[in-house]
Amino acid sequence: MAQRVDQTLAVVTVSYHSQDALSDLIHSLSGSDVAPVATVVVDNARDALELPEFDGLDVVQAPGNLGYGGGVNYGVGRLPRTVEWVLISNPDVTVQASAIDVMLDVARAQPDAGAVGPRILEVTGETYPSARELPSLRTGIGHALLANLWLGNPWTRRYRGENRRTSGRWRETGWLSGSCLLVRREAFEAIGGFDESYFMYFEDVDLGARLAQEGWRNLYVPEAVVTHSGAHSTSAHASAMRQEHHRSAYLYLSRKYRGWYLWPLRLGLRLALAARSHLTSRG
Repeated sequence: MAQRVDQTLAVVTVSYHSQDALSDLIHSLSGSDVAPVATVVVDNARDALELPEFDGLDVVQAPGNLGYGGGVNYGVGRLPRTVEWVLISNPDVTVQASAIDVMLDVARAQPDAGAVGPRILEVTGETYPSARELPSLRTGIGHALLANLWLGNPWTRRYRGENRRTSGRWRETGWLSGSCLLVRREAFEAIGGFDESYFMYFEDVDLGARLAQEGWRNLYVPEAVVTHSGAHSTSAHASAMRQEHHRSAYLYLSRKYRGWYLWPLRLGLRLALAARSHLTSRG
């Protein structure tokens, strides 16, 4: 089947020393059933990237390391106004031929869909956490304590969205993995894009929550499949990234539980996350 170019579709990805991974992403876009009219690579590391030729490819040097969400916002801001749909993707993702087309079909059929996400596979073939419910303390604690001991426990089932009803090709969810998701540009820009106070991690959770607050839905479409090869650009800085993950987790939860009377809870969260960050960073 000949590839067609969708004039309303663009891809935005963020690079941080991601040369090899980006080449694989672009090759997979070249084999997709539908091609974007523009593909913007925001280079947070200001590398001299050498990438395969691809129509509409634009490598943009960021003014500094903007983080993931900040980099995506920067890239979306450079897109022509005719673009209505943006596939946001990590550089270390490859898309199956029909994945983008399937997501577009679902998004266009659901006028209140703000974001649509695919089933994300790891290189082992296992399903990566592609769609989850918004985290809460009760669900989070139950899932953390029992997920590996009691596989069918209700807290883990709730967090994974297994209690949600599937409607045809999609299932509504709380948030979609920011490693690959299709956003309606109108919805994305209406809420200000990613919150740039999340340098890395939890920006996707926050995005899903804010879309829902404004009446948009987050839809998970397992028929659309992509593969995520892993955190190639952060593996050399694993300890710092774990600390950033815990910082972002606290930022999200402290905002969710922000009432003045909840200060003891926020203090407990801060201490627990700091201790976990210390323990997981040792060695």
